Amino acid sequence: MRKNLIRILTLAAVVAVAVAGVAVASKPTVVRAGNLILTFNGDVVPKKLPKNTYAPIKLQASGKLATADGTHPPAIKQVILDFDKNGVINAKGLPVCKSGQLQARDTESAKKACPTAIIGKGDTEVEVQFEDSSPFTAKGPLVLFNGGVKGGVTTMFVHAYVSVPTPTAIVTTVKVKKINKGKFGYEAVASVPTIAGGAGSAVSFSLTVDRKFTYKGKKQSLLTAKCPTKHLYAHGVAAFSDGTRVAGDVVRACIQAG
Repeated sequence: MRKNLIRILTLAAVVAVAVAGVAVASKPTVVRAGNLILTFNGDVVPKKLPKNTYAPIKLQASGKLATADGTHPPAIKQVILDFDKNGVINAKGLPVCKSGQLQARDTESAKKACPTAIIGKGDTEVEVQFEDSSPFTAKGPLVLFNGGVKGGVTTMFVHAYVSVPTPTAIVTTVKVKKINKGKFGYEAVASVPTIAGGAGSAVSFSLTVDRKFTYKGKKQSLLTAKCPTKHLYAHGVAAFSDGTRVAGDVVRACIQAG
């Protein structure tokens, strides 16, 4: 069965496409894993960050999936991302949206249902191929919602609305928790739902995460980071519907402020 790739990216989507290689510069990285060709670009803004204290950041990410022989690509079933302990996700105090509020809704209806829980926006393109037919693509928006913090786990929902072949809402759940694994401090796991009866795979995505809010009278940022080593690291593993598993690392340079 083929499953749709709806990036969350969430931050899990960012690293999953940068497989079997290390990206140090901010230019796109192209990696081939068997028949799969993955192109990834992503970074944080600003590049100049404090050495010892955390500062707000914005995450920008994009990616493409293709095959070397031009056939319909397999879809991702799961993405697991470990990311730098010098980056922090803080959703405490943010308004919360429930999965049920997003199901079976188009993008505008989903945004109206949970307007204050929106934490990121982007778009995706999905390729669908049914048996004995030619593939076709459909584009649609992505919206990332805060699902709340409970028991040390931050939940996020990625809402996508695409025509495959009829208008369909897909809600992907992302779970983020703290870990203690060397230079990595967080793990995000995205479980990707089926679309178009398993015939759909996303072939591109873009996502920007940049949410500021106020909690208990103090200004907060969903994403913050510091730059003690002049680099930020991430490690991702992606499992595809055809049984392929790929893993790799991404390194992004940062500039120490002060």
